[in-house]
Amino acid sequence: MPAAGLVLAALAAWEAIVRLGVVDQLLLPAPTQVLDALWTDRALLGEDLAVTLSEVLLGLAVAIAVGAALAIGMHLSSLMRTTLRPLVTGSQAVPVPVIAPLFILVLGFGLVPKVLMVALVCFFPVTINLYDGLRDVDPDARKLLRSLDATRWQAFRLLEAPSALPATFTGIKIAAAVAVIGAVFAEWAGADQGLGHALLTANGQLETARAFAATLLLFLLAVALYGAFAALERRVVDWTPRSEPAGGP
Repeated sequence: MPAAGLVLAALAAWEAIVRLGVVDQLLLPAPTQVLDALWTDRALLGEDLAVTLSEVLLGLAVAIAVGAALAIGMHLSSLMRTTLRPLVTGSQAVPVPVIAPLFILVLGFGLVPKVLMVALVCFFPVTINLYDGLRDVDPDARKLLRSLDATRWQAFRLLEAPSALPATFTGIKIAAAVAVIGAVFAEWAGADQGLGHALLTANGQLETARAFAATLLLFLLAVALYGAFAALERRVVDWTPRSEPAGGP
């Protein structure tokens, strides 16, 4: 309720500032104008939302698959760890606005470069969190498995993989929240559909309210994906105790 009250107060102040003429409506539309554009252009924005959602979901799937493979490989093989860890870290130093046009130039204007761009943005948190989770295992539990003559595969399956699930879901939730960034940059580099393309088109036509409506949909998409993976985590990782922060209810 406090968070909702803060948001409502900010929206009311925003509405008042625009309605009083403090800011030109062409530069900053009022929240009611954004909602009106969201409804008026619902058919156009709905199609763009479906396109961006497909890019994000496919990119997340690729990022999770690649990230899991890299993390498990680095955990099990010292050679892979030495070889790949610097490359995985260095991949995040590549500026997304620079690499996106190259993807479009090489792979064309279809779905593939968008999916790869989303995967490039998302795979790092998945990889690093899963890798750290696999290494951060209770040493007493590891000793117990050794005393029972457990094989390397049994130790991984019974102890390391389950212990890494909370950290893995943390990485996936971070990836889900930032996945829309990769999709938007890829669409800005070259696309004829998607919310990123809708943003560019609306700005070029001075349809500021529509641009804010597209931005609102991107925000809601990121929040929805984060919430979906958080709900999945609560069902899958049901053995982890969850404590409230100090001062919480």
